[in-house]
Amino acid sequence: MKKAFSDEDLIKNLSLYYLNRHLKKKPIEKYHRKIDESPLHDREKYKKKAEILLLNSFMHHFPEVQFENLTCESPDFIAKFNDKKIGIELTEVINHLEMKKVESSLNKIFRQTEILLEQEDTTKYRGVYFLEFYPNIKLNSLEYQEEIIQNIYKSIKKGKPFGVVKSIRKSFHRRNVFITHEYNMSLFDELCSEKILELIEKKNEKFPYYDSTVDECWLVIVSDMNSLASRYTFIQDKEHLNEVESPFHKIFHLENMCGNITSIK
Repeated sequence: MKKAFSDEDLIKNLSLYYLNRHLKKKPIEKYHRKIDESPLHDREKYKKKAEILLLNSFMHHFPEVQFENLTCESPDFIAKFNDKKIGIELTEVINHLEMKKVESSLNKIFRQTEILLEQEDTTKYRGVYFLEFYPNIKLNSLEYQEEIIQNIYKSIKKGKPFGVVKSIRKSFHRRNVFITHEYNMSLFDELCSEKILELIEKKNEKFPYYDSTVDECWLVIVSDMNSLASRYTFIQDKEHLNEVESPFHKIFHLENMCGNITSIK
């Protein structure tokens, strides 16, 4: 079988599909081209492209922000805003740590299945497939992972659930095959404010090592609502975020689906 992550996988990104309806396409496309033209390794290019996609909703709230350095490390980006040089440090808050490893394993399985289908007939199978699985699927061995790949492969070919796949839903996509989880939002899925505060504290410790030539340094904490491990429905004890002490000039919490933003500092 072809390796789990091909060069094509680095180019295509499911987030583009999710964001398509409200994507600020021109700046995103421009920034992606700049990243492509940089000397970064392909892995780093993919990481930077994914990060700038997470900031798409941020650009709606701050349309005057112009990113100037997309490939720096500490902080992640340098931008211009109101004649100031702004460093932007981006970090994702993980709401469900136990789901992170499961999601990572499933995403590798999805990528391998996509490759199988595209090798067979991209035109026939292209689209976005939302899958729901029966509980307690086994991801702890290559044998079971291969079985899940085959179950997904057969489900998509037959157009109906097979094996560990509980339900399957297809949405249009004009170019590629994408496989992802079915999005089922729990009305009681809270994000504890302590997780955000702990994240800020960790970033505070690194603050002295960030680029000192910037006029201000902002911390943008993102909940990636397309991720099982990151999504939430409400922030528990949100008032605790008012107690933050930090050297960052501004701190925001952003969710990337509806674009809701909370100014913490």
